[in-house]
Amino acid sequence: MADKKVIFVAFSMDDVKSRDFLKAQSLNTKSPFEYVDMSVKEPYDTGWKERVRTRIKRSDGVLVFVSKNSTTSTGQHWEIQCAKEERKPIRGIWCYKDDRTNIEGVNTKVWTWDNIAAFVDSL
Repeated sequence: MADKKVIFVAFSMDDVKSRDFLKAQSLNTKSPFEYVDMSVKEPYDTGWKERVRTRIKRSDGVLVFVSKNSTTSTGQHWEIQCAKEERKPIRGIWCYKDDRTNIEGVNTKVWTWDNIAAFVDSL
């Protein structure tokens, strides 16, 4: 297997269970990526955006968990914009089978290990 890729995950805090599920998958020894957890556990502080930008810069690509919650998540919106500014490859993954929310400028796929692996392999 090639070197592991570093993936930044942008998600709404309302979809934290999806993030937790991905983290469990990434701990699988066959996982082709490292998981970077930059979720906000405390209210935003002045250094948050700088820390996020640094981690996005160090990442090979950005996974965006997409749901109806994404439409009101200002933190996730900023992370996506930052990833675009840093010219990082972005792939959206729908969190839920019955939610097909779209985010402009984010190519979103159904959540399967194959779809996530294909994105990671493309990096």
